[in-house]
Order: sequence, then structure tokens, then C-alpha cells
Amino acid sequence: MSHSKHKHKKKFGQNFLNNGRIIDQIVACIYPKADQHIVEIGPGEAALTAPLLAKVKKLDIIEIDNDLIGPLTDKFGDLPAFNLHHTDALTFDYLSLLAPEEKSLRVVGNLPYNISSPLMFHLLTYADKIQDMHFMLQKEVVERITSVTGKRSYGRLSVMMQYACETEYLFTVGPENFNPPPKVESAIIRLTPFHQKPFVADCEKTFAKLVKQSFSLKRKTLRNNLKGLLDASQIEECGIDPGIRAERLSVEQFVIMANFLYGLT
Repeated sequence: MSHSKHKHKKKFGQNFLNNGRIIDQIVACIYPKADQHIVEIGPGEAALTAPLLAKVKKLDIIEIDNDLIGPLTDKFGDLPAFNLHHTDALTFDYLSLLAPEEKSLRVVGNLPYNISSPLMFHLLTYADKIQDMHFMLQKEVVERITSVTGKRSYGRLSVMMQYACETEYLFTVGPENFNPPPKVESAIIRLTPFHQKPFVADCEKTFAKLVKQSFSLKRKTLRNNLKGLLDASQIEECGIDPGIRAERLSVEQFVIMANFLYGLT
């Protein structure tokens, strides 16, 4: 059964990689090994799927688009490593993929811009079972995740991702490598969840809430943004100046404030 050329859908933010050299470069960064179990989110026209299938013992594919299920099954359905899940990556239970004898999964994907942040937060809930994640994202998102204290791009996403993972900006991928070409540059990021976090929040819910509120109004100081959570003297008790903005704080300082806040309950 043959399928006509896939029509790229706006709602899924689909832009498909079509440059073999870039694909090879991404696969080289992932460095898949024969005994590994990889999960690929949103394979699109399978630019990465084929080279990954050639290397690993098990590849689980998460794809939401009905029209891609047929072509993917036609192409790879006979291969023992290939497992297709026609489902939404944002709500999928990734633990269900792990066999009893397996310790961890590796996750890869070319993520549409509109779901990248919520999807990464969803995956972080499985962080202890994930060895690493390699994603292609909008370049600006990769810059935000890997940003450093004091930079304008440093925000909630930087703090939350760096709390949970080592973050590495690998390389940039220009629009000319896609069909259709997106309006923005993309980049490849590697996220490696910490087995032992450098700084540990006593309550991760409290930490997430405090970080979110600290950055709620970009131009405001901590004293203003944290109203209702911590007052100026409590922020000072954490060894932090309440008159500075959230982007000046390190991950460690957010953890200190969150643990102080949690201790008040």
C-alpha cells in the first residue's frame, strides 16, 4: 500500500529535516548503541528513525498524526526493533515502555515549538528513568534552557531545566535544512538528568511555584514578585537581596529560598 507525499500540518508545527549531513551529525551526537532502548517523539518523515533503527535493539515511536501512522508502519513495521505508539507525547506514560530488566530510556525528538516546554516538563517527571534526551528545538528555546545567571534569556525554563539536568547546547541547524523551511533557526540540545542533583529542593512543588512566581513579572524585583510567599526580611534571611531581579539568582539560590519557604509550612 503506498501513501501519497505527506502534507505538512500547521497544527502539529511540522517541519521535516531533509539534509543527510545534519541527520548524521545528530545521530553521531546521540551515539546510539546496540543494547539501548530509545524513544523517538514525533518522527515526522522518519529522517532520524531509519538510522536509529539500524543501531538499537528497541525503538519506541510516539506519533500523534494519523496520516503518518500508515507510512511509518509500511516502512518499518517488519523490523523487530520498531514499536509504534499512536498517541499524544504530552500525556503518554513513558514508564510503560521500560522492560523489568531495563534501567533507563534515551529520548530523542524534533519537537514542535508549541509543545516543547510542556513536553520537557512532562518528561522530567520520569527523569530518574531517563539516561539522556536529545532534542531539536527552536534555537531561542535552547538558548533559554542553557542560559546563565544574569543574561536576559535566563528565566523560569533555564532554572527548572538546570535544576534537573545538565544542559548542553550542541549545534545550530538553519532553516534551509527543513521542508518546509521554518521562519526560525533550530538547535540541538542534550539534557542529561542528574542522578544526584547538585542542589536539592525539599519539596519540588514548592520550588516550582517559587521559581514561577519569581519570574512572573520580568522587570520586577524579588520583593515585588514574591509578595504573598516571602517578604523582604525573609528573602534577606536566605542571604539574598530582595531588591534584585530573579534573573540574577543561581539555581542554588532558588533552592535555598524554596527550602526556606517550605520550612515555614
